[in-house]
Amino acid sequence: MHKISTAIALLSIFLSQQPVLFAQEFVSEVWVSDQGDGTYKNPVLHADYSDPDICKVGDDFYMTASSFNAIPGLPVLHSKDLVNWKLIGHALDRQPPFDHFSKPQHGNGVWAPSIRYHNGVFYIYYGDPDFGIYMIKSEDPAGPWEEPVLVEAGKGLIDACPLWDDDGKAYLVHAYAGSRAGIKSVLVVKPMNPEGTKVTGTGKLVFDGHDAHPTVEGAKFYKRNGYYYIFAPAGGVSTGWQLAMRSRHPYGPYEERIVMDQGKTAINGPHQGGWVALDNGENWFVHFQDKEAYGRIVHLQPMTWKKDWPVIGEDRDGDGKGQPVLSYKKPDVGKTYPVETPADSDEFEGSDIGLQWQWHANPNATWAFANPAKGQLRLFTAPWPEDARNLWDAPNLLLQKFPAEVFSATTALEFHPNPKLEQEKAGLIVMGMSYAYIALEHHDGEIRISQVVCEDAEHGKPEKVAGTARLKGAKVQFRVEVSAGGKCTFSYSTDGRKFEVLGASFTAVPGKWIGAKVGVFALRNAQINDSGFVDIDWFRITR
Repeated sequence: MHKISTAIALLSIFLSQQPVLFAQEFVSEVWVSDQGDGTYKNPVLHADYSDPDICKVGDDFYMTASSFNAIPGLPVLHSKDLVNWKLIGHALDRQPPFDHFSKPQHGNGVWAPSIRYHNGVFYIYYGDPDFGIYMIKSEDPAGPWEEPVLVEAGKGLIDACPLWDDDGKAYLVHAYAGSRAGIKSVLVVKPMNPEGTKVTGTGKLVFDGHDAHPTVEGAKFYKRNGYYYIFAPAGGVSTGWQLAMRSRHPYGPYEERIVMDQGKTAINGPHQGGWVALDNGENWFVHFQDKEAYGRIVHLQPMTWKKDWPVIGEDRDGDGKGQPVLSYKKPDVGKTYPVETPADSDEFEGSDIGLQWQWHANPNATWAFANPAKGQLRLFTAPWPEDARNLWDAPNLLLQKFPAEVFSATTALEFHPNPKLEQEKAGLIVMGMSYAYIALEHHDGEIRISQVVCEDAEHGKPEKVAGTARLKGAKVQFRVEVSAGGKCTFSYSTDGRKFEVLGASFTAVPGKWIGAKVGVFALRNAQINDSGFVDIDWFRITR
């Protein structure tokens, strides 16, 4: 009887916890791939997870992507069915060399990582075009991850992927960045030590794409049925195609074949990603599509094998080359899992900043503090860098990826400027190589609202004020509405119901190798022994 009572008590506890468990599953209001009827629509992630790579461990799938200069970097996403994804952490808390990345290094840093699972350990390899190829590892994909190890130092070494062979030998394939190495469109395979921490030889050039496959890069290394395979994109980010190469030896020679291109679809440049095989024999491939201001968004394609060649997407004419699907039957993983997406809205109720947020550089501890007791995020105004010409040079922008083609971002702010400082500001920004924002500014003891546009910020052009308004008090809600094509309209409200449009419309543009981002900031132009701050009550992404 005692055992039955104990079992009932344990079951009761388990059931009582289910709402809490399921409450952790976030579902975006603006983009959901899972159609709820056994099918999905592409993209599976309408967000800038550039250069995605993927691995399967048991019944779980893990994905990482390029993060360039944004920190935390190397996002790690988890899925049970390849359609519903959750952002579970980042492998890179701070980017080495730390001093170098304490300032924004737009377009530099983490390029085209690969993720693998070997002997109970997760490995991520990435190339930094200015410093070399790094490896970072962890037994838990959600972290913590160890400090990065420099596997090979050098300029222009990018897009690295390891392969541990059946005999215990290890290899690394990588490409070259022409901007640093003075050569591109070639792939090399090099030997590594079994620990994966050092390249042990100069290796061999295994593929030259200059004649037919220019800008070949982003290689992924696999072995199947006695063949070594290198999957690699070529032809350019927005216009290219997906290659597969195979050989009976890791150093080649390799045969090549185009296994997916745009075909008759609107999915431009479908390439660069990763392959996974399910236990039931199904094969799937994730890749990106460059969608300008929206970034490099992630698609999922069915994949088959024909005569030991992969065919990615739909091969309607049977020529061995597929084209992307817009919708398809979900992968058969044996179960149905709840709909889930990476978080975008944030109520700031946790003790840490949400995983969707990234800074423009290695952060200072004084920039932001979560305040779970009040359910707020407090940003302290940080000084403009001495050589900053505009916000392109500001490291303390707290941003997240555009989550859909059409959405609104609304945030509730309360501004507490330091009375000893002039021109402190805090606001809502859409950031790219050009940017626009709406902000609270402190002038002569009063708070004003300004809407500002900066065209061609990348090249140091100045900001222009497009509209101003006075604010009674210190509380306001800011909103940016993003419509098709990235057109942004800024507005404000003092009551949370009626919003007044302010300033000029602005069309979002990409950043350096990334899509536009949306987020918040707090800045000042003087250095004293204290600062003002802004309390952010919430940040919500809606239709």
